[in-house]
Amino acid sequence: MPLGDHGACRLCWHQALHERSTGEPFDLADANRFGQQLFLANMHYQPRGATRAKHHRRFRASAVARGITRVETEFTPVDSQQLALFWIRPDLTRIATLPAAPDPAMSHYCDAVLHEHAARHGWSTRLINVVGQSLDVLQAFQATSGAKIVASEAASLLTQRGLTVDSTLEVLAAANLLDDDRIPGTRNHFLVKTERLPATMRTQLDTWYTVMAEGSTTPPRRKPRNHKTIRAQLNGMLPILQKWADAGHDSLAEIDKDDVVTALPESGPARQVAHQGLRSLFRILKARKVVFINPTTGVPAGPQGQTLPLPVDTAVICDALNAPHPARALAVALVAFHGLTARQISTIRLTDVGDGRLRLDGRSIPLAGPVQARLTAYLDFREQRWPTTTNPYLIVNRRSAPRVDPVDHRYPWHRYPLGPRSLREDRILHEIHATGGDVRRICDLFGLSITAAMRYNAVLEHPDLANDNAGC
Repeated sequence: MPLGDHGACRLCWHQALHERSTGEPFDLADANRFGQQLFLANMHYQPRGATRAKHHRRFRASAVARGITRVETEFTPVDSQQLALFWIRPDLTRIATLPAAPDPAMSHYCDAVLHEHAARHGWSTRLINVVGQSLDVLQAFQATSGAKIVASEAASLLTQRGLTVDSTLEVLAAANLLDDDRIPGTRNHFLVKTERLPATMRTQLDTWYTVMAEGSTTPPRRKPRNHKTIRAQLNGMLPILQKWADAGHDSLAEIDKDDVVTALPESGPARQVAHQGLRSLFRILKARKVVFINPTTGVPAGPQGQTLPLPVDTAVICDALNAPHPARALAVALVAFHGLTARQISTIRLTDVGDGRLRLDGRSIPLAGPVQARLTAYLDFREQRWPTTTNPYLIVNRRSAPRVDPVDHRYPWHRYPLGPRSLREDRILHEIHATGGDVRRICDLFGLSITAAMRYNAVLEHPDLANDNAGC
């Protein structure tokens, strides 16, 4: 007989939970189609927050029922605290019952901020319970009661306990109780990769990284670059920098043009990336008067290779358009019919869609019929899955629904054979054939430069691409 809220017994529910991929909806019928995997009772993986004491669940659920929507208490963290010689992470896996919070005033204040934040962002009762237990854990193991909580230590403790980290740190930041010492991933990558270089060279590279990551408001002004660009350029020139360091060069001011020409690869993508990185590095260092000359001046980057875009099999596109996941079907339709990029899809807001049109980047795009059908199906799925979310963006997932940030542009394309780039190229190829090579129209329709549009125009007379793909 059905026992759960989803109309399924415990065995069917755990089978569907086992078969489901991350972010995918539950499909009880499909998961139990070929039988069920028996298991010993109470030996399954416990979901996050399942080890929480029952009185915490009752207290926090009742707080939601009371409708706590604003902070009614004030709390000021202590000015001084006892610093530890070194931090030892406690083993929370061996602790069955958490000790009481040492500072009741701080605990009450965090609880009030939690429910105010949860009401503003439409959090579920389960998420409130999990974050509530996370706050209890962090307060119970504070070295100094009433002090701000260090972000890195909080992440270590909560990960060990299997609790949520991002949502808990959001609440602590809203309560002004977070000491955020986290290092961005790109910065940590930079520190790890450059630790073997000489000290002077590391200092010069740090100047380059700071300007690239944060930009510069003093002449010569410079906008911040994308973290992917920083990583690519750093990885491209690191072998050359290490070779110079092994040869006895302690400073980049000792490098001349002959050193650059000798160190660069002869040809290929490796030369292109290394040349871009070194040119960016020495331009910034010379502008900051760290080096006297730019040794990359006059050094050619070499011939740039160019790939030809290829069409995608129509059957693969049709299968993707009929994907069972509503978000994936909508994303595929937006790329297949309107040629949007994955980053554009992730930034579409709910207010950008209306009256059968999509307003994006100053354009008003009439939505195709198949796109409107998949948009309606996705909006119904979104309303059913996250009825209380206040996220203003169209595409949301489990991580972004409790927040107001856009999803990562790789969602919902991750672990899927058909990528947005190849699908967009297929759409542009179809348009270049339909217009007979009208480059200006391609640039206006897809936001391409003349150089990028000519890449597609070059394959117009290719014998393997002469026939248009049939529509889905």
